[in-house]
Amino acid sequence: MKLGEIELYPVSDGHFWLDGGSMFGVVPKVLWNKLTPADQKNRIRLALTCLFIKTKEKNVLVDTGIGEKFDSKLKEVYRMERAEDLLSSLAHLGVQPQDIDIVINTHLHFDHCGGNTLEENGKYVPVFPEAKYVIQEKEWYAALNTDEKTKSSYRRSDFIPLEETGQLALVDGEYEIAPGVRVLATDGHTLGHQSVLIMSNAQHALYLGDLIPTTYHLKIPYMTGYDQYPVDLIKRKKEIIKRAVENHWLLVFEHDPNITFAYLTEKDGKRTLKPIETKDI
Repeated sequence: MKLGEIELYPVSDGHFWLDGGSMFGVVPKVLWNKLTPADQKNRIRLALTCLFIKTKEKNVLVDTGIGEKFDSKLKEVYRMERAEDLLSSLAHLGVQPQDIDIVINTHLHFDHCGGNTLEENGKYVPVFPEAKYVIQEKEWYAALNTDEKTKSSYRRSDFIPLEETGQLALVDGEYEIAPGVRVLATDGHTLGHQSVLIMSNAQHALYLGDLIPTTYHLKIPYMTGYDQYPVDLIKRKKEIIKRAVENHWLLVFEHDPNITFAYLTEKDGKRTLKPIETKDI
């Protein structure tokens, strides 16, 4: 998809299945199951959609999916479906790991940064050897200081090697990563969650990450059990949705299995989601 002079390509790391109750928090199953039916183990299917951004100056990758580091047991737990993965998706575009200049992690949960690293000769190394990996300082701190609630979501092998190779770039709050590519602090899901705003020729797109993981979560009360700061999340969701409607932002959904790009419009107080079809790449 062309956004002004910038090119946007959704790149998939496959799909996985998470517990539906965890994905919808206090929302009763009788409501969310109508939107996205659960399997026999109460899991719902979620996409792992990363975003490749091609600007005139830089090749930028937002999030890296779930990666290759799960054993067979965990692959079954999460019912991982990876007929395609991130690297093969990039290869379809003619993009090799060494071509990536910048990787932005919205946060450091394993399904968003699992593809940061891989095991090579018994050691974990960055997948993208020439890239700076951009992470919020608060998120880095949270990932290194987990508690009983958060520790299962973070795997140090996904991010510690970045510091060891000097590829880690920590930022604080809103920050321009490259011309036309800016991170916004959208904490709530985690302490240092960030979303990515892309701008070109007065057009805007926002990669939401887990601020609003699917189109179903556009409803303000629809939050996940993984959200660590739900009061902050509600505030951020309201702010972002308001800006997206008023400024006609294209929204990019990371986990929605059916819709990746959509606009949110409002008329007479009623909001309508307008999905945008993309051509096969």
